Amino acid sequence: MFYRFVRGLFYLYFKCMYLLKFNGLENLPPQGPFIICANHTSWFDPPLVGCLLPSRNRVSFMAKEELFNIFILGTLIKKLGAFPVKRNTADKSAIRRAMQVLDEGGVLGLFPEGTRSHTGELGELHHGAALIALKSKKPVLPVAIKWPEKILRPVEVKIGPLIYFEEEGKIKGKVLETVSLQITEEIKKLL
Repeated sequence: MFYRFVRGLFYLYFKCMYLLKFNGLENLPPQGPFIICANHTSWFDPPLVGCLLPSRNRVSFMAKEELFNIFILGTLIKKLGAFPVKRNTADKSAIRRAMQVLDEGGVLGLFPEGTRSHTGELGELHHGAALIALKSKKPVLPVAIKWPEKILRPVEVKIGPLIYFEEEGKIKGKVLETVSLQITEEIKKLL
């Protein structure tokens, strides 16, 4: 209920202030499990990605753990289904939580760059998204967001087709690099 309410507020805000423009909605699965991998240039990226899906489908975001220490914000994002990740480490508890979301049929939201890009260009992706996709055997939905320089102009959200990965046996560094590169290329195509 709380998630739907907050999503509705953000949807109304985006619709009024930025004139939402979605491309590729036919690529959006009606329900999970799948992993949304998007570029990250704005604080508003997570709520905008959350607005892609109907309100009955919650997107659980992996977010940097520092956000959970900010008064009120930490409680709010936790209530909305976000969970913390320690950046620049192999955070096993965050990976376990991501796997749980997918095993339960949910939608996982990731920004594989690990931080916001201030240039608007897609940065280098960390291998966490690739690892989760390979371990869970769940598809990745590439998403590209392009914000306007001013309000009252369209924010463009492009959704690509699902990417499926099949890898048997032990997941090694070279495989992670290959999968990360494929996710990068699919997001870049949309940008």
